[in-house]
This record gives sequence, C-alpha cells and structure tokens, in this order.
Amino acid sequence: MKCPNCGEEMDEGALYCEHCGEDIHIVPDFEPELEQNIEQSIGGILEELYTGESAESYEEEPYEEEQEERRSKRKKRLWPKILLVFVLLLLTAGGGAAWYVYGYYSEDYQVDKAVQYIAMGKYDEAISCYNRALELDSANVELLFSMADVYLMKNNKVEYEYLLREIVKNENATAEQLEGAYGKLIAIYRDREDYQTINELLVASNNETLIGMYQGYIARVPEFSINEGYYTSIQPLKLTTDSAGKIYYTMDGSEPTEESTQYTAPIILESGEYTIKALAVNEKGIASDVVTKVYHIENNEIPSPEISALSGEYNIPMYIEVTSEDLEDIYYTTDGTDPTYSSIAYTGPIPMPLGRSNFKFARIVDGVTGTIAERTYYLILNTDYTPEQAVASVVEYSMNTGKIFDAAGHFDESGDTYQYEYLYVRNINNINDFYVIAESYRTMDGKVTRTGNNFAVNVYTGEKFKLQRENNGRLSLIEIEIIEDSQEWE
Repeated sequence: MKCPNCGEEMDEGALYCEHCGEDIHIVPDFEPELEQNIEQSIGGILEELYTGESAESYEEEPYEEEQEERRSKRKKRLWPKILLVFVLLLLTAGGGAAWYVYGYYSEDYQVDKAVQYIAMGKYDEAISCYNRALELDSANVELLFSMADVYLMKNNKVEYEYLLREIVKNENATAEQLEGAYGKLIAIYRDREDYQTINELLVASNNETLIGMYQGYIARVPEFSINEGYYTSIQPLKLTTDSAGKIYYTMDGSEPTEESTQYTAPIILESGEYTIKALAVNEKGIASDVVTKVYHIENNEIPSPEISALSGEYNIPMYIEVTSEDLEDIYYTTDGTDPTYSSIAYTGPIPMPLGRSNFKFARIVDGVTGTIAERTYYLILNTDYTPEQAVASVVEYSMNTGKIFDAAGHFDESGDTYQYEYLYVRNINNINDFYVIAESYRTMDGKVTRTGNNFAVNVYTGEKFKLQRENNGRLSLIEIEIIEDSQEWE
C-alpha cells in the first residue's frame, strides 16, 4: 500500500503516513483534481456565457438575419450548460459538506483521529476527539479509559483520577472494566501510601469480589456479639473483626482512636448504662468506621468472681487469684464441671498447674449459684526437667539418707510407706522456679497423712532443698546437704 500523497510504502491499514504525516481516511478525501476540473469547466462555461460565443463556434456573420438566428440557437445550447454549472456548484459544496458531516457525526472517525493525534503527540486534539466521540456514544466506557490514558500521558493526574472515578460510578461499566478502574485507582493511592482512601473506596463499592482481591486494604468494622438494648443479667460483650489488626474501644461515649483501650478480652457489662464505641485498625494502619452500641443492664444475678489471671498461655509459674471484694462463699472446680457446695472452697491464691487446665469459679449464696467465671490456662516451662524427675530425685535422696530402703517407700517390715507427690510449681522468694514435692505417710490399710515435710526442686537445675515455712509465714529454702541424720524426719 502506497501513500497517496508522497508515494512512500506504508503498512496495510495504517491511519497515517509515517514519512509525510498525511492522514489516510477511511472515507476518501474530496479529490482536488476533480475540483480543479469542475472549476475549469465552470470557468469555460461562464466565459462563453460572458462573451456570448465560444472560441470554436465564432465566425463572422455577413448578414444580420443570420446573426440573429445564430444567437437564438446559441442561447438554446447554453441553457443545458448553465444547468450543468449549477449542478457542479451544488456537487462541489455538497461534497465538502458531506465529508464534514460524516466526520463530525462518526464515532469511528473521531476515535481514529484521536489515535492519530496521540501518535503525533497532539494530546489536546486527541482529547477533543474523544470528547466528541463521547457526545455521540455516552455509554461507551472504553472511551473514558482511552481519554484517561491521554491525560496520564499529559501527566495530568487530577483529570486521570477523576475519569477513573467516573468509570467506577458508571452504570454501564462491566465487571472487567470496574476491576480495571479500581485497580488503577488503588495503584494511585498505594503510591501515595494513602491506604485509608483505598479502604473507603473498596468499602463503598460493596463489591465482594474486589474486596476479596484487595483484602489487605480492608479494615472492616468490629462486630458486637450481642445486640444493643435492655438486659436483666450480666452480659459478656465480645468484639471481633474478620481482618487482621487490632480493635480499640471506649465506654464513655467518646470517639475511639489508637490511643483508646485495646480490646483483648470480653467486656463484662454488669449493671447500668453503657455506650460502647469501637473501631478496627488493620496491619497497614487503616482504620474502620466507628460502631456504636448502647446497653442498659439491670442485674439481679449474683456476679461472677473476678479472676486475676486471664485465660491464655504462660511460660512462668503464675498464681490464680480471686480479686473480688467479697471472697466468701466462692467455690471452684478444675474438671470442667460447674461449682457446687461440694466443690473446693477458695481460700487463697492457687498455683497454676502445669500443662492445660480449666478453672470454673462461682459464688454460691443460699443454694443459688451465681454467674460462673471460667478460665483456661496452658503453662509450659522452658525446661526439659520434669516433675516426675523431681519426685524421683527426692525418693533417691531419701533412700541415700536411709529414710527408706526401696523406691516404693518402705522403711521397715510393717508394710507402711513414705510417699512423695508433686504438688505444684511456683517461684519462691524471687530466687527461682521450683517444683514443690510433698511427703505423705501411707499405712497398709490405705490411710494417707501428710507429714509436713516438703521439698523444693529447682525446675531448671534439679537442685534440691528442704522447704520450710517460718513463723511469719515466709517460705525458706534449706540446703539438702545439712540433712544428715534420718531422725530429723521422724
């Protein structure tokens, strides 16, 4: 295919010549040679009309009658030529008008011209063509994309962003087009590190597919475990969110921020009026909207005991302590059952058991069991030395001192024995962590009595001590080497 202007070879289907820059129109341009021929024909006819005779037909008439006759004949021949001039004038004007009308009202022509202008770096002209194309086809979302790209080429990021925003609001946009527009917008805000705007954009879209694609930019509002309203009993309120991050809340009606209380455990609504406001902040620091719930609690129930240690994992010895003002009539269990009068009465801090344990505390008044406080713990110490090894070392020590003569605890022929039992692990006087081993006397008939002798075995080194309580109630560690005479155990 050759350029009709310069004759240079060009690619088939090209819209302009890369050599001379001439447009290659889909509809042919009005031919200038044809126009020139028409103008020459019109000029000849007009000259003939003006002179009254053509160069070819001019002859001197000798007689006046003959001249009059010939003039009459020439007039008859000129009327078709006059009509032809009129027709040619109409064709000339109509051709130009038709070409203008075609271009102005053709969406394809405007798009083609825009592409040509882009190739020549004439971005403003390209934008004008796209605007005209949009006037002809306002539902064509691809035209908005194309014009947005031109603004980006101009480095006009404001108009680029505006057009993308228009696309995401366009009812004619397909799912694929929406995905593309949101992707470009998110790229803009990500470069600015404006993650909050990304969150607002996605949440406002109500498009779960998009939200799933950009989950990391979403901070969903916290969900409340109970509906707001009126309650006649204590309510444990749980706050959750399905996006990674933290939840912050207030209970005085003020707006929560990252400086507010962080949610880590259920909020106990005991009695009175509560206004709870909460927001979630994800790992990128994006804050969700604030959720507000109002609760009115009229509690006629016996409240649950307040427990010092929260449920969770621990790696150092801990005490489980009831911190309520009233410590009377509190019972607890460790086997998963609800407390009753036959359960263990709480009398003081309880050493947290090794491994997994489950405690239930409740106040029981006049046979009525109050609200139960349940805690689950998992205590794992950073040591390979086990309680069983500590018990075995105490048994070995007793055998070495002659207190017993076998591992079963026998000390004579009576069949009675001394037994050694692991009780708990605790930190003693901030010295270190120790397994506490108790000694008991067991008779042949199965009766077991504590002797009052206790041992403390270092959790990490296995070093043994005798454990003694002073008159002031303070525990003291006595080095095992000073115990030489077995009669001291009697």
